Amino acid sequence: MFITSSKLDSQALTGWTVVVTGSGGGIGYEAARSLCALGANVVIAEINQSNGQGAARQLQTQFGEDRIIFTHTDVGDEQQVAQLKTAAEQRFGHVDAVLNNATLAPLGAVQDLPIQDWDASYRVNLRAPALLAKAFIPDMLARRRGVFACISSAGLAYMAAYESLKAAQVHLAASLDAELEGSGVYAFTIGPGFVPTQTALDAIPRLATLMGKPLAELQALLTTQTISIEAAGAGFALAIAFAERYHGQEISSMQVLGDAGIAWQTPDERHLERPDFSGSIDPTQIQAALESCRKVRATLAEQSSGWKERSIFERQWMVRLFRSKARMPVDEWLDRLAGLERSLAAPDFTALTSQKLPLAALARFYAELANSARGYLRDPSQRQEYLAIVNGWQADVESLEASLNLIVGEQA
Repeated sequence: MFITSSKLDSQALTGWTVVVTGSGGGIGYEAARSLCALGANVVIAEINQSNGQGAARQLQTQFGEDRIIFTHTDVGDEQQVAQLKTAAEQRFGHVDAVLNNATLAPLGAVQDLPIQDWDASYRVNLRAPALLAKAFIPDMLARRRGVFACISSAGLAYMAAYESLKAAQVHLAASLDAELEGSGVYAFTIGPGFVPTQTALDAIPRLATLMGKPLAELQALLTTQTISIEAAGAGFALAIAFAERYHGQEISSMQVLGDAGIAWQTPDERHLERPDFSGSIDPTQIQAALESCRKVRATLAEQSSGWKERSIFERQWMVRLFRSKARMPVDEWLDRLAGLERSLAAPDFTALTSQKLPLAALARFYAELANSARGYLRDPSQRQEYLAIVNGWQADVESLEASLNLIVGEQA
């Protein structure tokens, strides 16, 4: 299993009970499997009875019948959530964590999508987490131990009915964590990246058509964020174990796997033979890329630290803007830039050819900051000074991207 390569104790969650919604297959099932591998008892909460029963049987075969139960649950129904709580407590005594994995993702333009699709998305993607929080958090508070994990997503066009409610989950978790401060109960949000589940793969051609993009172009865009189903699920499970570290944050499976010492690439990527460019690369190109990488990482680290000193409203706005434009949370950017820096310093040419940082997206974030400054900085000299600084940040990112392209071509 993916999670067995983690530096975390394999029994880190022994004695814990975790409810995983929507875990009859895909990421939810892999999260449940990884949680079991960490010693937890798992409650499969799934609306599809056949899938839920099948998932429970598979996990029971692997980990023992006494550690996994299935409850047929519509998470948007208050009575069924109450029944889920009762079933979990009757079997395991208490619930220590809830992973809000269940989701519904309608596709379509805002003006065209029927309001019933918006209502259905709200029911699963926001009403359900609110119901689950109301049901399970009071007992967690009484025991002074618990985790409530929401799931976020980086949006694309024609997914507003899904992404808007996922954004609401981010704010739900942040508000919860602030309310729970000092209680021993933690809330956070985790995003999986792009995971090639069958549902996601089926949606890509339709999205490409709606966006007016060639299918290959959209697939290439998603490649920078692609992570295997098992790896995404393992990240979800590990985040539960690391909740004290991540509470109040919006993180990603890739970031968590890195913190746990797990290489997150898919098996195909890990075993793919890479060309060796070491004999044909000018050392000055490596040095130029290394210097640019250090500048970009130092700038981003300073900015991230500065955001934490702002008011909660400014901080949340900036973090959300960054993630939407740069396509990853800032902590993940810092981790992956640190990895790129190590690869350049070595230099490790095999690692360099597997780097998939969306640097163009980071450059667009700085371009957005510049555009915003033109609107709110009224003093011409102050505005010009700020724009020069932001344009310098953008130039550093573009210089890094250009240097990497010289080293490893389009694979960068």
